[in-house]
This record gives sequence, C-alpha cells and structure tokens, in this order.
Amino acid sequence: MRLPLLAVALCALTACAPPAQVSKNRPLVETGVGFGRLSSASLPSAGATGSSLARDFLDLTFAMESGRGLDRFTRFEGPITVAITGDAPASAARDLGALIGRLQSEAGIDIRPASGGAATITVEFADRSVLRRLAPQAACFVVPNVGSLADYRRLRGSPQVDWAEVTERRQAAIFIPSDTSPQEVRDCLHEELAQALGPLNDLYRLSDSVFNDDNFHSVLTGFDMQVLRLTYSPRIASGMPRDQVAATLFGAGGMGATPSPGAWSQAIETALGRSGSLAARQDAAGRALDLALRQGWQDARLGFSHFAVGRLTAGSDPESALQHFDAAAAVYARLPGGSVHLAHVDMQRAAIALAAGRNDDVLMLTDRAMPVVRANENLALLATLMLIRAEAMERLGDADGAAALRLDTVSYARYGFGSDSMVRARVRDIAAVADRAGNG
Repeated sequence: MRLPLLAVALCALTACAPPAQVSKNRPLVETGVGFGRLSSASLPSAGATGSSLARDFLDLTFAMESGRGLDRFTRFEGPITVAITGDAPASAARDLGALIGRLQSEAGIDIRPASGGAATITVEFADRSVLRRLAPQAACFVVPNVGSLADYRRLRGSPQVDWAEVTERRQAAIFIPSDTSPQEVRDCLHEELAQALGPLNDLYRLSDSVFNDDNFHSVLTGFDMQVLRLTYSPRIASGMPRDQVAATLFGAGGMGATPSPGAWSQAIETALGRSGSLAARQDAAGRALDLALRQGWQDARLGFSHFAVGRLTAGSDPESALQHFDAAAAVYARLPGGSVHLAHVDMQRAAIALAAGRNDDVLMLTDRAMPVVRANENLALLATLMLIRAEAMERLGDADGAAALRLDTVSYARYGFGSDSMVRARVRDIAAVADRAGNG
C-alpha cells in the first residue's frame, strides 16, 4: 500500500553477525540522522561513578553483543600501532589521527599510528557489497587475530577468530566500507577501534556511550574514555576472571544488572529494522513500550521505546507521535549525555512542526538543538536541522536568510551524507514536507 505523500516525506525525513566478530550495526531506519560526539574536552558523566560505573564496566567487558558471556578479561598488553589499508577515503587518516590523539590523552592508552611493518590493529577499507557478504547487518566490524580481509576469509568460522577464545589480544582488523559518507567512516573508526581495544558488548541502558545500539552517540564520549582508561589500568591484566577484575578495580564482587529481556530487544529491532510492514513495526514498537513500562525502567530504554513509537507514527498520527516524543524527552532530560538525545527528539518535533506549517516552532526547536549537535560534531544531523530551519525561514518571508543558510549547509551535508545525490535527496524530502504544509 502506498503511503500518502506527507507520510512518505516524513518517514524519509525522520528515517522512517557471527560470534567471531563485533560489529557496529547498520543504522536503524528510524533512528539517528535518518529521520553524537562530545568534544575532546568532554569529561566523564557525573552519573558514571561508583557502583554504577563498576556495573557498567563489568557488563560491557564480560559479555558480547550477542549475549554470550566471556569468562576472562582480555586486552592488548604493550604498545599498540594502527595502520590503514585498502581504498581509504581521504578523510579517514585525518579522523583516525584525531581519534588516536584522544585515546592517548583521555584514556591514557599507549597507541600510535604504525610507521612500517605489521600493525597491531589494521583498518581495511573495502566495497560495502564485499563486506555485506560477510556481515549483512553490520555497517563495519572488527575481528581478532587477523591482519586483513583475506586472513578473515581464510579463518572465518574457526576458533582463531572467535573473541570468546582469545586469552590476550595480539592482533585485530577493522573492516569499513570505502563507499560511504565521511561521517559513517568516522563513526565506524570510533566504535570499532574502541571495541578492538576494550569492551565487546553494547548495552541499551547506557545513555552517554557509543556502546549502545540506539546509535544516538556516534563518537566516543567522556564515559567511553573512562571505560577505556579502566580497561588499560596497570592493576589488571589479561586472563583475570570477572570477580578478580571487580575486586581489583572496585573492591566489589562480580556485580551486574538485570539484562534487557530478549523480547524487548527483539521488539526494538523489529520496530526499527529494515523489513516488515509498517503495521507490524508499529505493533513491535508498542510491545517494546509496554515491556519497558512493565519493567519499571526509567533509563534510556524507556526513552528509546517512546522514541520508537513516535518515529513510526509521525507520518500517520503526528499528534500522538508528539506525545511520545515529549515522553522520550522527559526521560532523556534527566540522563547523563541526554542532551544529544534531546536534540534528536527536537529534530523529530521540528519535522512535524514544518509539516503542520508551525514555522515559528521550527525556528525555536532548531535554535535549541543546533548548538548541541554542533558541539557533538554530528554533521549529518546538523545539516538536517539547518535545512529544516531554512524551509521555515523561507515560508516566514526570509528568502535571503534561507538561501544563505542552505549555502552554509553544503559542507556539513557532504561530510554527513556523502554523495551529492544523497544531499539532494535530503533537500527534496524536507522541501516535500514544507510544500505539503503550504498546500494543506
């Protein structure tokens, strides 16, 4: 069934693996910029201290994304070097250099670019179609004990490339598509290098971290740097069991939180995935929200459940969607790192306001969100907000101001979306929403 034009435009605007690897999932259709980074001076969040930090560190470190437990602590012991191979985009070396600088200064890790010879960690770029044959759901992924894609093909399925079989990390390779936007390359570098170095797990409950499949934070946060600093503490070493690491670092036993029920995670993945009818996905989002409410959660999982329902109803029932976005905002407002999530919510609200012709509301919402997004260097989201704002300005009679803002958006949009065709598609989607308001 074809959706009405307004629903299609809103959905477009709001972006309606084997155990051997750890991957950054392909962005879910309804999250992220589809319609975050802290600066290098960012500090660990105030909420990530004491028993909370201990619980989060241990749950991130002693399990994998699949839920599979790990019985021993592993890391690289000694200096770490990183090399780039393959058809690397021009932005990759610059972004990797900046990331290595942050890992040195903020996490205290002995890491540097390789200057020749074999590297500890290799970042190989290849066509997306090649990587998808190996990991269909991953935007990028990291594998232990290999130095190239050829090595991985040869050893795929063997214990040598199974993270659970690693006793000490000695070599790893990160695989990233070469034919993607500079921002996705940067985001993959951050998440996959962090997981090559440290935690192999993601937790939906974390609000101030890239170690979370909700994809709100795309670049390492202060909390993530604190986790990596703990990972490379001289007080612990590869081979230690969970209880020994807990006692050494925190003076506590192997504490852990009740994990997210599998039914909730599955409902979220169904709701915000790339297959299934709209009705089936809306039903899945409703199930996720019901489960979150029954669990009594007050963390990022409740906020994300409301966000999912809002994303899937924005085209058909914008007033109901706004209620869910408001509920998500109330949750995120009290969480560490929640300002990034609030900016995403404000982008959703601004898109709905633009569709309804509430142009003054668009200016207010984008004015509030843009400084947060700029500080967190999510240029794709920043470009989207700027284009939404430009449409509202034009409809309020400020055609010159709108044109100037669109011109300012170009460099951000190219970094965030990649090709000029992708940039033009985003501009068309936003214009379609504004035009619908003018004709409604």
